[in-house]
Amino acid sequence: MALNAITNVFRIAELRSRLLYSLALLGIYRLGIFINTPGVNRAAMNDFMATQRKSGGLANLFNLFSGGALDQMSIFGLGIMPYVSSSIIMQLLAVVVPSLERLQKEGAAGRQKINQYTRYGTIVLSIVQGIGISRWIASLGRVSANEAGGFDKIVVPKDDFWFTFMTVITLTAGTAFIMWLGERITENGIGNGISLIIFAGIVARLPPSAKQLYDLASQEVVNVGSVVGLTVFMLAIIAVVVYIERGMRRLPVQYAKRMAGQRMFAGQATYFPMKVNTSGVIPPIFAGALLSFPATVGNWLPFLHGVQRGLQGSAWIYNGVFVLLIVFFSYFYTSLTFRPDDVADNIKKQGGYIPGIRPGRQTADFIERVLNRITFGGAVYLAVICVIPSIISNLMGVQFPFGGTALLIVVGVALDTVQQIEGHLISRNYEGFAGPRGPKIRGRLKVMA
Repeated sequence: MALNAITNVFRIAELRSRLLYSLALLGIYRLGIFINTPGVNRAAMNDFMATQRKSGGLANLFNLFSGGALDQMSIFGLGIMPYVSSSIIMQLLAVVVPSLERLQKEGAAGRQKINQYTRYGTIVLSIVQGIGISRWIASLGRVSANEAGGFDKIVVPKDDFWFTFMTVITLTAGTAFIMWLGERITENGIGNGISLIIFAGIVARLPPSAKQLYDLASQEVVNVGSVVGLTVFMLAIIAVVVYIERGMRRLPVQYAKRMAGQRMFAGQATYFPMKVNTSGVIPPIFAGALLSFPATVGNWLPFLHGVQRGLQGSAWIYNGVFVLLIVFFSYFYTSLTFRPDDVADNIKKQGGYIPGIRPGRQTADFIERVLNRITFGGAVYLAVICVIPSIISNLMGVQFPFGGTALLIVVGVALDTVQQIEGHLISRNYEGFAGPRGPKIRGRLKVMA
């Protein structure tokens, strides 16, 4: 069935052109990764990032979302993180700023205005982060490269005002270009462009990691059985992530009979879906950034050295704090983005009700109770997925290709893209990836319409 669905993708001219358009723009993005920022010694930066991958730090998190662009200080070194940060900030502000909240409810025009504010915020954050990155790499000085060549290399051979200026301009322009690529993919391609750019950056690091595992197994540094076991375990984790990401709690909603002109429409029974993982991948990102903070700014704030030693001294302490932070941010972010009062009010305005629950305040309380239970399950799921890969890697003595956060992003983006492709196929009477469910879905959509 899946092979037949893939064949159907290339039978539709519009879908085929959208897919090729997305792949072409992603290819341009990956080419830009290998263009380094003027005034930076790429070899020295590579040596420094190699040490960072072993010791941890916020640089690793930036490198993850930039697709390895920070390894050679590429023009795309900031990646799409400023845009993601600006989007999250706008989401949080929309909860506390009444004018932004009204814009969100104005439909397409309001969303377009918020997107414009998000772009402005992206440029501001890029400039601020560009200044920080330029001063950070300039402060590295000489990087010991004994393993690579037995001598020291200077990351920034000439540190002056023009180096800082050029670095900020280059990194800001690179982020703006990536943002433009993402919006073009969303508009003219297939899938969410920003998510696909992050997806491409993470997946691009998979082949080098696989080659590294193969080389270690060939040199008998690690046991072949451990590599096979790790591969099987990773596939099992992916299956669990797919299953839970598609999982939801369906709250039944009943709509009463209504009159429209001279016609009486019968009551309709439907449901309100609530995802198990409501907060998405935001909690692990926030938790990872907070735990990486002491390792990153420890050189400027000496009192954080003790915190960093405590976190790195025991894997159990680090993972325990990581789990607690994920649970906290899951509840925190869900409470900001999902508002039971608004959901209950919308259901009431449309003439609907949850069977056995009074409309209004009782409906909001019921939705909040269900949401709290689902959020706890989603938080536990996120914590397990993010912690287990590192634990298994330590037990097997084999490096996991990428962490749980990256795994969640890759699977989530892949599912979203496949669903969009399947929607195009079903709308044109083609069988989707789910097989014969396509006609049934179309039938339900006609009944609900």
